[in-house]
Amino acid sequence: MKPTGGGKLHLGNLEGALRPWVALQDAGEYELFCFVADWHALTTLTESPEDIDSASVETAIDYMAAGIDPQRSAIFRQSDVLQHAELHLLLSMITPVGWLERVPTYKDQHEKIGDNELNLGYGLLGYPVLQTADIVIYRANAVPVGRDQAPHLEISREIARRFNRIVGEDVFPVPQALISEVTGELKGLDSRKMSKSYGNAIYLSDTDKETLKKINKAFTTPEKIHITDPGVPEGCAVCALRRVYDPGGYTVQWEECRGGIRGCGQSKKETAEIVNESLATIREKRRELESDPGEIRRILKDGADRARAVAEETMVHVRRALKLVRG
Repeated sequence: MKPTGGGKLHLGNLEGALRPWVALQDAGEYELFCFVADWHALTTLTESPEDIDSASVETAIDYMAAGIDPQRSAIFRQSDVLQHAELHLLLSMITPVGWLERVPTYKDQHEKIGDNELNLGYGLLGYPVLQTADIVIYRANAVPVGRDQAPHLEISREIARRFNRIVGEDVFPVPQALISEVTGELKGLDSRKMSKSYGNAIYLSDTDKETLKKINKAFTTPEKIHITDPGVPEGCAVCALRRVYDPGGYTVQWEECRGGIRGCGQSKKETAEIVNESLATIREKRRELESDPGEIRRILKDGADRARAVAEETMVHVRRALKLVRG
């Protein structure tokens, strides 16, 4: 994940990515490389970069608080493994520009920026190439993604196939999408997708009081002014949160809301309590990790050392395949 917005992760990140990662780790079937994508963060921060170093530490803390175990999974910063950059450069030599220009995120940014080409850097155009390097440098055969994100992996698969075809050997496995059924589109407090940029998120680092305050201000049903007015739980941000964090009991709230039996104030109070209870263990672990920043940096260094060993092994094969080996 990118360490943007201070690096702290929110419930959308937790449900859409972190919980599936932890499940994969705990199942023991895969070796996980969980990095903080600090170079990727620069694609949209070149004019006013944040303190990406400290933000990266915050992201790593959230990884571990959610259950990623540095003894079992490599946790590191992308920029600490320079082989990512070397492979990105080499893959950029064989990637057609037309492929990159057709990527939806690039096209969207191009339309937003319009004629101001100075703000449209190569980093944004080449984002999929660096993404591909991030994946294939570990010879990954699986990439955990939400169903809505699976199409973004296809260009990485195409670049891997093209490289293999050009060098005449299968240097890289073609990575498969390991699709999580947990949605990455958890609703934010304004009923849009939960996002740092929208300012509608509940963070793992929020206190119980901050969570309650945010939920109290959340979007519900505009027409439901009195308790007896019927609500529309399907369009209510609070009801959506209750459904995620109380899957066995949310229907009572929904039907009472729909029937004009329950007020929004009661729903908000109960939902905040349920969300806070669900996050209690994560937040306790987070406080413990925050108390020893030196240990976090040691873990990141150890994770980078572990990742670098695998990445360099891959680069030996890549350099040989491209006939870059001298002597």
